Amino acid sequence: MLETVLLLLALAKPVCPSPDSMVNRRAEALKRLLEVFGMEDPPPPPSHFKQPPQYMVDLFNTVANADGVTKNPDILEGNTVRSFLDKTHGEKMRFLFILSSVAKNEKILTAELHLFRLWPRATNGPKRHHFCQVSIYQVLGKKSPSDAPGGKKLLAARLVSLQDSGWEVFAITQAVRDWVEDESSNQGLLVMVQSLGGSPLDPPPLQFASGGDHHESKKPMLVLFTDDGRRGASLPTTSFPDLQPRAPLLPAKMPVPKLGGPRSARSLDRLQPCQRHPLSVDFEEIGWSGWIISPRGYNAYHCKGSCTFPLGENMRPTNHATVQSIINALKLSEGVSSPCCVPDKLYSINLLYFDDDENVVLKQYDDMVAGSCGCH
Repeated sequence: MLETVLLLLALAKPVCPSPDSMVNRRAEALKRLLEVFGMEDPPPPPSHFKQPPQYMVDLFNTVANADGVTKNPDILEGNTVRSFLDKTHGEKMRFLFILSSVAKNEKILTAELHLFRLWPRATNGPKRHHFCQVSIYQVLGKKSPSDAPGGKKLLAARLVSLQDSGWEVFAITQAVRDWVEDESSNQGLLVMVQSLGGSPLDPPPLQFASGGDHHESKKPMLVLFTDDGRRGASLPTTSFPDLQPRAPLLPAKMPVPKLGGPRSARSLDRLQPCQRHPLSVDFEEIGWSGWIISPRGYNAYHCKGSCTFPLGENMRPTNHATVQSIINALKLSEGVSSPCCVPDKLYSINLLYFDDDENVVLKQYDDMVAGSCGCH
């Protein structure tokens, strides 16, 4: 009998979680959070300080606000933008981009080659040309030289001015689709500067910045717009209103309870109507600040409060929630609870980050921020 009593007392005694269980719980929580962001493991931080391409930073600022919340949902064709830098280490007019980080299930929507056009070389003689033709070729095989018949395939061609400098963008979507389908077919790109008649110009009057000889901000870059098929239940909207939580609506002549402890706080929560409250997500606290470029964190918000009868329009109730609140108030059926306070509008956020290969990625995630709350 005494042994039974001691056992019951031991079971009734509250047990504090061990440090090991807290570590395991944190690891499991971070694993689930990574699943929300479509990753198995967090990418390692870059081995040295790395400046993201200005194009990707500008694109992020155009699509999202400072917290990463989507402000222009029609900018992106899909939900992912990947950037790749040239891996030929400065080889003139030949470019190679390693696409191993692109998943097989990603749908290739658009691929662009971004080249920075340098100022034309000074010549002693009179300038005879104001334009030249720039042609982009897909190199087809290792064995066939690119200048041999059948060694390359034309992807894009354009007349380019010889009077200024700046970025030139060429569409090379079909070549990238080939490379993602068969990684061994990726033998890179060849850029040729030709006369208006199509004959090669040697030396070419036009040069593009290469990876080894010029500033990082002018490096050749491949920009890939894709969609990974991960979509939420709602679409992002064009605006993100800064809704402030409404003041609590307390019944008339009811004294405000004193906040003397947890129970009093819970009682006050039950008196507050359903409304939105801040919920900060800090990537530095999570341990992700090494690979996430922007934002440093965001406000996810959460919904809390009562949905008791009668439900006013300010609680944004559904018809079902209204009927449920009536049944609950009149006790017409056993086991029917009052409606729940939940998000009724959700917004997407955007992350700009380094992937496993230190490429910069912009990815949009649906249904990440509670835009407003209602009784459902």
